[in-house]
Amino acid sequence: MGTSTSDPALASETGPEKPGVESAATDVDARTRGGSGVSHDDLFDVLSNHRRRYALHSLKQHERTANIGDLAEQVAAWENSVPRVDLSAAERKRVYTALQQFHLPKMDAAGVIEFDDARGIVSLTDAADGLDVYLDVVGEDDIPWSRYYLGLSAMALVGVGGVWLTGFELVPDLTWAALVAGVVFFSALVHTYYDRRMQLGAADTPPDAPDR
Repeated sequence: MGTSTSDPALASETGPEKPGVESAATDVDARTRGGSGVSHDDLFDVLSNHRRRYALHSLKQHERTANIGDLAEQVAAWENSVPRVDLSAAERKRVYTALQQFHLPKMDAAGVIEFDDARGIVSLTDAADGLDVYLDVVGEDDIPWSRYYLGLSAMALVGVGGVWLTGFELVPDLTWAALVAGVVFFSALVHTYYDRRMQLGAADTPPDAPDR
């Protein structure tokens, strides 16, 4: 169904992107279980908007199928950081119209969902169900994990180099190795927990929701 530029609800059909989460639209790790019929280009296009990300998150949470009214209400609640019961009629309508006329048809064309406009039913496709999508949301005061591990490796090299140059032998080599391994292991545990929270459909709210 085509969009109507005269509808105020679609004047900005993509919706306002949230401050500090711009990276969520580009830093995406889409890991597949088996084959997937969704191309990476289509997937990145779908994930470039927070309303489509929220819709996908909700469908992955709730058994793959939803009524468009319920889906729009949930997306609007996350978008406005309020409980569903506190949404205004205008907030519901704005998201409902944008999903129905723009976002859901786009996701359908990409092969991520099946959208039955006549019945108002939205279903996740098998291809999308086989995708594990992780968002890398980096705040202004945070650093990406790649830089963290780079810094950690540099510190380990400096420490080992310092011990070798100074001949500091009070601490056995095995202890140094165990210390470095322990730090790396703890970092990997934290990274695994962070990845889980950043996976679409895994937590109660989307990874880039304002209240996360």
